[in-house]
Amino acid sequence: MVRIAVKNIALALLLSLAAVSLLPVPSPALTLEEAIALAKSTLPAYQAQATRVQSSEALYRASFGAYVPSVDAAGAAVRRDVAGYDSSSNSVDLTASLKLFDYKRGHTRDIARYSFNSEQEGLRKSLLDLEFSVKSSFYTTLATRGILEQRKIQLENARKNYEVAEGRRKFGVAKLSDVLQVSVRLEQARYNLVQSEGSLQKSLSELSSLIGTPVADAADLQGVLTFDIPLPDEKLLEQALLRRPEILQAELAVKRAESAEGISTGDFLPVLSGNLNYTRTDTSNPASSSAFVYGNPYEDRSAALLATWNLFELGKFYRRKAASIDTVTAAKNFKETERSIRLELRKSYEDFLTASRNVKVADEQLKQALQNYDQAFGEYKVGKGDILSVVFAETLLAQAREQDVVAKLNLYLAKALLERVSGIDRLESLQADAQQPNDARPR
Repeated sequence: MVRIAVKNIALALLLSLAAVSLLPVPSPALTLEEAIALAKSTLPAYQAQATRVQSSEALYRASFGAYVPSVDAAGAAVRRDVAGYDSSSNSVDLTASLKLFDYKRGHTRDIARYSFNSEQEGLRKSLLDLEFSVKSSFYTTLATRGILEQRKIQLENARKNYEVAEGRRKFGVAKLSDVLQVSVRLEQARYNLVQSEGSLQKSLSELSSLIGTPVADAADLQGVLTFDIPLPDEKLLEQALLRRPEILQAELAVKRAESAEGISTGDFLPVLSGNLNYTRTDTSNPASSSAFVYGNPYEDRSAALLATWNLFELGKFYRRKAASIDTVTAAKNFKETERSIRLELRKSYEDFLTASRNVKVADEQLKQALQNYDQAFGEYKVGKGDILSVVFAETLLAQAREQDVVAKLNLYLAKALLERVSGIDRLESLQADAQQPNDARPR
């Protein structure tokens, strides 16, 4: 009996362990920062830009080759048969050369450096675009989840209205038309709920595509849309705007054009270089028909100073003129880029202010709509109101609930756009940096 009891206990423990192992393991909620980090490590567009930076850096390092001596080696083995006499020779030639003066090489190096810096700013621009895309998708998913919850409440309210109207009809104090009115609203609420579920799945699919990790349930996202965003200082945004990648890239384009103009100027100046050359040649003597005997090798050592100066070539005059015009064009493009981005900042800032005010209005409207529905439903329940007032009040309440969520979403999207236009990652970090002492701010 004891053995049977022990076996039963062991069997019960094994079944309990198996049941526990089959339970789903709760996964940690996904935050916005984690979503951005995942997108940085998996998004192909961002990874492609990162590799372009590496390629540009390699080209920049290659531009230093003009300041380092180059060494060339050449060898030849020749065998001749002239009038029955065979001969052969082996030769080796080593040449080391160094440019002592070349006006173009400094500007060529500068162009490579500016291109490398521009690609770095392009990577930062790609990161800002990535963050904006992830923020927009993340906030939209949170809002869609919120709308789904609100539509569930709408369905419950519509079902409650239907049950009250049906109950009153059974007692003969309500007409069949009352039941039909609320039944239409009930079916509309069900339709809206199905639409919201589909929209949520699409939002989850978009977010999963951006971060490279499937997000199957909106409950896995951490965060809610609230109204706790401080109003940013417009002057701080304008200061951050000057560090935006597009502006810095336009400024680098001006510097590249100036360096290209310098290269065209180099066509009018001489190029000075020095060469060191060593040549060794071994020649054979036909001692027999089957063997060669090499004589004393011939060696030649030389050092040369070379100067090359083009005195006239028609094309270089026009190339210099074209380079000068390109510099002026790049400067005007820089001014236009700065103007358009400043306008974009101003418009985004106004959109943020408008969205902030709309959240307050939507919140107040929701309170009024909730009070209106409670009043209409209470009056109809005791026989003092009509069903149309209840249906209308419930419809207004449903619209107010969704409008409250949409208003908060518009605020967060306006915040994300303002951060993108300003070239910063967070408005909160901008405010925090402004409150730090000047010597404690990151540079």
